[in-house]
Order: sequence, then structure tokens, then C-alpha cells
Amino acid sequence: MEIDDEDQRLPLLQSSLSSVPLAESEHAVGGGDSIAPSMSLIECYESESRSVESHHRLASLDVFRGLTIALMILVDDAGGAFPIINHAPWFGLTLADFVMPFFLFSVGISISLTFKKTSRKQLATRKAFLRAIKLFLLGVLLQGGYFHGRGNLSYGVDVTKIRWMGVLQRISMGYLVASAFEIWLVRDIAVDSAVTFVKRHYIQWIFTVLLSLVYMCLVYGLYVPSWTFQAPNANNSSSVLKNISDTQTVQCGVRGSLDPPCNAVGLVDRFFLGVQHLYQHPVYRRTKDCSIKSPDYGPLPPNSPAWCLAPFDPEGILSSMMASVTCFVGVHYGHIVLHFKGHMQRLCLWSIGSFPLLILGFTLNVLGIPISKPLYTLSYMCITAGVSGLLLTVIFYIVDIKHITKPTRVFQWMGMNALIIYALAACEIFPAAVQGFYWHSPENNLVDGTEKLLQVMLHSEKWGTLIFVLFEILFWGLVAGVLHFRRIYIKL
Repeated sequence: MEIDDEDQRLPLLQSSLSSVPLAESEHAVGGGDSIAPSMSLIECYESESRSVESHHRLASLDVFRGLTIALMILVDDAGGAFPIINHAPWFGLTLADFVMPFFLFSVGISISLTFKKTSRKQLATRKAFLRAIKLFLLGVLLQGGYFHGRGNLSYGVDVTKIRWMGVLQRISMGYLVASAFEIWLVRDIAVDSAVTFVKRHYIQWIFTVLLSLVYMCLVYGLYVPSWTFQAPNANNSSSVLKNISDTQTVQCGVRGSLDPPCNAVGLVDRFFLGVQHLYQHPVYRRTKDCSIKSPDYGPLPPNSPAWCLAPFDPEGILSSMMASVTCFVGVHYGHIVLHFKGHMQRLCLWSIGSFPLLILGFTLNVLGIPISKPLYTLSYMCITAGVSGLLLTVIFYIVDIKHITKPTRVFQWMGMNALIIYALAACEIFPAAVQGFYWHSPENNLVDGTEKLLQVMLHSEKWGTLIFVLFEILFWGLVAGVLHFRRIYIKL
């Protein structure tokens, strides 16, 4: 990781789209020199774009990315106080369930710009692979269990239980798949009409559909046998958990189930990653079967099933296969930026792509493919990708066409330096570090003290927490603004 103070370099979590001139974007991006997830969780810039004047930047993508970062902080830190915005316990869709697709969507846009011209495909592939590895390893460091986050002034992880998957790891996988499609599956055809646009990119869409079909076949075709796990009750004082033996068996023997205990997504992760390396606090612990406070976390209800204590990774291998399709939807939207220069052309084409995805997603849900973020079902992918496209369309209209930028300035700054905010705020490295300075006991620290003060002032724990989180978002927006004005960006 390094700090760059060149005027037009863009940070890791930012796409090169932000530096593409509105009228000359085709000349502002080149081959695969860098990448961006997006949040753009991977950086994307080209040497040509450094000479682009700041007022020509496509600010809407910065705003989109910054809004995603702010949304992640909101749902992570205020989701406990307001379960309605927290992730759906298993089936369903909430505000928090849009964060990951927004990230992947921005990654895709960046990929289309980065790999617009790749005369040396092997070199571009090697660079893409190396950047995906770096992002994956950063994710393991931040989310593998080494940092324990707010409220736990310790660090370190048992390598036999380290979590291999996570948000950054999923983004790295989606980036690698979509990059390979963009490098190897684009036909060398000049685009001068809608027909030539389709001819240039139709092979990518065929492979994307095939990838979705493979996912569907595995999810509904794999046989899931019964399996065992070690219940985490050895050091738990709960009277409920004391009555549960260490080794638990989950009875399955089914095919095509999408329920928490016996789905193919969990089967693949247990086989390739190992039960001990999965996420230990899955969202289904907030279902009615597993919590008396559902949809919030709470004590186990009487006669709760054993799988309530079983691990499950919401960013697993098989679900990441479908997540990479969201990444490719972003690639398609980036293609529209490259080949269609008119504002109204982009608005129309983005809308034409978004509404069918929404309709297809809701239709699949009615037909029996439920919306589930932990499984990243096809219906979930279609709906969230469609919303991503519509949100970018609205932001583009407001920011880049109408030039209403002051209300979105903080989000723009956050989007331009999203990696550092993600690592310090969303992964709770900064608040954990601040909590290390306390008065007499760890509970008396600046972070918890500020939140408690707001709760007392508002006579409400919920609203005090919400105001605290909003101040937190504003704080990181100002930090990003200072970094931007000092021309400092963090990238891999």
C-alpha cells in the first residue's frame, strides 16, 4: 500500500470512471494498468487521466461510491439499534443488503474502463491476478479475525480458525472473473451503432448467463448430506447452551434446499474451506427459529434447532460465483459510458438495462427463487443490480448533468478515498485504537463515552446511537476531504 499525492491519481476504492472526461472518456482510459472495486474496492486509473481537469471528472461515480461507504457504516453501526435496516435474517431484502452489490457494481464499471484496450492480454491478465491476490490478502488481514474490532482491546487469531472469506475477498473474486471476461471475451469491433455494440460484447453476456446457470445447477442439484460441527459452548455461561453437547449433527440428506442448515452454498464452503474457517455469527441467528428477539439477535428460544449455533459464511465460494455476475453488470454500464457520449443516451440505456433486471428479479421471487443475500440467489442479484443501475442513473443526472454538487460533496470525498475509510471505519480499526485510551477501566473511553452522552441527551439509546453514527459518517467525510485537498490517496 502506498500514498500518492499526484493530482489525478485515484484511490484503491475508486474507479477510473471518475477521471474520464464526459465528452472524451474514450481517450482517457487505456489498458489494464490498474483496477477498482467499488466501492470500487480496487483502484482504477490510467496515466492519460492524470492530465484531465478536475471539473471534467465524472463525479457521480465518486458520489455513488462514497454513498455506499456511508451506507455500510450506517447499517453496521446502527443496525443493532434499528434491526429493520440490518441484514435480512435469511430471506428478504433490507437496506443493508444493498451494500455488497453496490460495491461489486462499481468494480465492474472500473474494469470496463481499465481494460478498454488490451493489446497484451497475458500481461493484463497477470496484473489483474496480482491485484486480486493483494485485495484478497488484505481482506484476510482485516476480516480474518486478527483485528477484533470495537469493544475488544486485543488482537490475534488462531490460524486454525482464521476466516478465509469476507467482503474484500468476494470483491477480489468478482473482479478477477469480470476482468478475465473483459480481457478475453471482447471482440475487436469498432462501435458505431447499437448493433456493433452488441456484436462487440455478446460473447461476454453468453458466458455470464452460463455462469448463472452453473450456479443454479449447483444450488439446486447438489446433494447435501448430514454434517457435524462443534457448538461454541465450551466457554459460554448461557444456561441454554450448557445443555448442548460439543458436537452437533445437522440432519440434511436433501437436494435443492435453500434453508439455512442444508443448502449447497454452505456445503461447498464446508468442503473447500472447512467448518472451522467459516463465519461464526451468521445472520440466521436472528431468525425466529434462533432468536426470541427476531429479527434482532437474542437468546435461543426453547427447543431451538442445533443449526442455530452452526457457522455459515455469507461471502462464500459458491455465492461469490453469482456475485461476480453483479460485477459484470457494472462492466456493461461502463461500456455504455465508453461508447455512448450523450447524456440522454447514457440515461436511457442505463434505465433500459435496470428496469428489466428489477422485473426479472421480482418475477423469479414469485416463481419460487427467493431473495437471499447470504445465498446471493439469482433473484437477489437481479433486483440489487437493477437498483444499483437506477441509483447511478439518478446520481448522474443530479451531479453531472444538473451540476448539483454541494449536497453530495462529502460523499464525493469519501468515494475518492474509500479504501482508508473502509479499513479504519467499517473494519473498526480506528474506533478500536481510540478505545485503547481510557480512564481507569476500558469502558471509560472516548468512543463509548460520546455515544452514551448522546443517548442521555436524547433520552433514547436507539436515537442516541443513530446520531452518533451520523456524526461518525460526517467525521470520515471530513477526513476524506482533508486527504483530497492535500492530494493524498490510498491505493494498493
